[in-house]
Amino acid sequence: MIRRSLLLLALGLHISTTHADEARTRIALAGDSTVTDKAGWGAAFAKLLGPSAECLNFAAGGQSSKSFRDTGNWKKVIDSKPAYILIQFGHNDMPGKGPKRETDPSTTYPQNLTRFIEEARAIGAKPILVTSLARRTFDNGKIRGELKPWADAATKVATEQHAPLIDLFARSVELHKRLGVAGSDTFNPPGKDAKTTDRTHLNAHGAEVIATIIAEEIRKVAPDLAKLLK
Repeated sequence: MIRRSLLLLALGLHISTTHADEARTRIALAGDSTVTDKAGWGAAFAKLLGPSAECLNFAAGGQSSKSFRDTGNWKKVIDSKPAYILIQFGHNDMPGKGPKRETDPSTTYPQNLTRFIEEARAIGAKPILVTSLARRTFDNGKIRGELKPWADAATKVATEQHAPLIDLFARSVELHKRLGVAGSDTFNPPGKDAKTTDRTHLNAHGAEVIATIIAEEIRKVAPDLAKLLK
């Protein structure tokens, strides 16, 4: 009798846990290394979500808006059946990354983003475009801002497709302009060697600051998703 009661209790707990997992709203992240958990803002953003949401991070190092589809990562995002998809590319779409990754901000890049939006909506997900995180590279006291053409292209696509936009490029440029070189360098993770400074990726402090900006922008452009934040 006791064994049967324990079995029923265990079964009940399993069913309860399963239902709780199914009830959580799934948020997927699609992007490059600046969105990943280890080198970007992904894990820090997940910590800002309340218990009714779960974050699945499909971002991967070296990915562009082209290669993310070609390598099958986008299919994984779609197959996870998320309610929301945050989409951020640009860093590896730039010249010098090779033909398997490069895109043109006037043609192929906006085409790729538009297709992401259309396919997300086709499964009932709500896509949110995120412009590229600015590199913390200064020239004569000013952020170089070489990702601006890709950020501008994403902004245009969001307008045309009536999709929410988080202009992380503009917010991060503004942030680092205010912090200056020394303050911005507090975001740097360790370089590959003693002579290398990484001004693209994020350490834990940088990830927390950028994730907070993402959350602030979500409250402005996606109030339904904002309800899932803490």
